[in-house]
Amino acid sequence: MAHRNLPRPAAVYGIDIGKNVFHVVGLSSDGTPVQKVRFRRDTLLQFFARADPSIVGMESCAGSQWLARRIQALGHKVRLIPAQFVKPYVKSNKNDIIDAEAIAEATTRPTMRFVTAKATDQVDLQALHRIRDQMVGSRTRLINQMRAFCLEYGVALRQGAGLFKLDLPAALNDPENDLSPAMRRLLGDLYYTPISCASKSASAKSPKRLRR
Repeated sequence: MAHRNLPRPAAVYGIDIGKNVFHVVGLSSDGTPVQKVRFRRDTLLQFFARADPSIVGMESCAGSQWLARRIQALGHKVRLIPAQFVKPYVKSNKNDIIDAEAIAEATTRPTMRFVTAKATDQVDLQALHRIRDQMVGSRTRLINQMRAFCLEYGVALRQGAGLFKLDLPAALNDPENDLSPAMRRLLGDLYYTPISCASKSASAKSPKRLRR
């Protein structure tokens, strides 16, 4: 690490998180900027490993939970801030360094609202809930579309995923209705692959939700 990037004594640091480049601004106890530096991902943690324990602020965004856990493990106190609460502290001519300084300033406000850093099992559980909700939504959209296709041939299926799963196979196997051979094949392909798999996953017992 270059000498100019070695940590200087600071009461609070603000980090502007990027995909590969991170901008850091350190403030003294009276709010004066004492250091403005940038790091790549592999050197950022080296900087905080050398820095004296302090308060580190960053926006709550993708990647912030992992970074918060790693910096906390180095002895610092991490505060995650919702992005909309940082905006009022951004000066004109917005750039990454100014964003980092705004984050550091927002971190020092006594009335600021922070996001709790999550443990890995909490992040895992949250991801499961989000994927399950996405699968349920995708299944519902597909069922509605397939029901609309059937209506174009005068075949009305009952509403609800459970009833749909009972009605569609019967409709596909009924030679007396007006479904064309091509539509029967299409509906069959949609039902016996995505719908069945999504239904099993979506109807599985939902894990206990996190307390907010």
